Amino acid sequence: MTPPNLTAAEQIAIRDLLGAVNNDMDAPLAPEWERAAWAVPRSAFVPERVYLGDEWEPCDRTEDPEAWLRAVCADDSVVTQINDGMDPVDGDRWPSSSASAPSIVFRMLHMLGVAPEHRVLEIGTGTGWNAGLLACVAGPENVTTVEVDPVLASEARERLRRAGLPVEVVTGDGAEGHAGTTPYDRLVATCSVRSVPRPWLAQVRPGGVILTPWDSPWVCYGLLGMTVDDTGSASGRFAPHSAFMLMRRQRTDLRIFRDVVRDDHRPEESTTTLPPWRVAGDDLAAQFAMGLQLRDVWRTWHDDPDVAGVASRLWLATTDATSWAAVDWDGTSDDRFTVWQYGPRRLWNEAEAAYTWWTLHDRPGPERFGLTVTATGETPWLDNPDQPIPTTG
Repeated sequence: MTPPNLTAAEQIAIRDLLGAVNNDMDAPLAPEWERAAWAVPRSAFVPERVYLGDEWEPCDRTEDPEAWLRAVCADDSVVTQINDGMDPVDGDRWPSSSASAPSIVFRMLHMLGVAPEHRVLEIGTGTGWNAGLLACVAGPENVTTVEVDPVLASEARERLRRAGLPVEVVTGDGAEGHAGTTPYDRLVATCSVRSVPRPWLAQVRPGGVILTPWDSPWVCYGLLGMTVDDTGSASGRFAPHSAFMLMRRQRTDLRIFRDVVRDDHRPEESTTTLPPWRVAGDDLAAQFAMGLQLRDVWRTWHDDPDVAGVASRLWLATTDATSWAAVDWDGTSDDRFTVWQYGPRRLWNEAEAAYTWWTLHDRPGPERFGLTVTATGETPWLDNPDQPIPTTG
């Protein structure tokens, strides 16, 4: 591995970044990961063009090197690709790949428990930086990384080569893993999943660890760490960290007025005393619990919907677009809300039941929940696998 030639500005930026990471971690960064951070600096892996701000405006290293370095060496995620690498249509930009915040990168590496000679499979190569860090500890010959986007895979492969790290970079669907070099001691995903792909279980040895960011249609939040057993099943707990882009195979692209609500729908009207922001507000613990129970329900807020007497509306809908609900707030009342529901399911009733269950169980955070995955299904649980939680969908 060739030591990088770092400028004075880059050295200062790395020191500051490691300080920020240590402040965010529960314990000081392990020496092997600090050495890795110096050996494969993030700046050597982030592309020359990144996208910054709420509108994801391009920032080129050649045109604004200070802004680029400031973004790359901050303890924050950086969008590295928009629109799956395609030109935006009508200026509509959306992030499709990013370099994760360094603090969550190192937190996940710590949780993964990688040791020298461990065989590691990474799902989602992205820039290649995470694979480079893994290679510094496990050994480059023991790391395989899978990237679905051919352009991103090629660029990451070249960055790893320049760093002197001959990691195997596979272009393919991460949901299928990579059977060529099994079994693995560790599998880590850098994209979130709504369901754990079953090939992952078959490719990790008994006693091995799978670590993946978690997503539900309700909220993208949480890390799931599981241990594989000798039956090919896996079980483990969630941790209250992270929000990663969803695995491309598991994406859904639904919009209320384009895909769900139709002019001929005649919804049922009722009222509720449960404020909609209780289930879909700022409380991530509540949102996580809602998403784990309502497995196929997504939601979105519509402020100032141009409806008389409605200041804000919470929409709920199933991912198959067959049922929907809307909860209206008039802008003044905090104890009475109008509910509209359509389709074979009464989604607001389901949401109320899920929220009630959560409150009756002392409002548990993600760390009290877990998931058991077998070849035939997934069972979320509270506190231990013998206490499955109620789910719909």
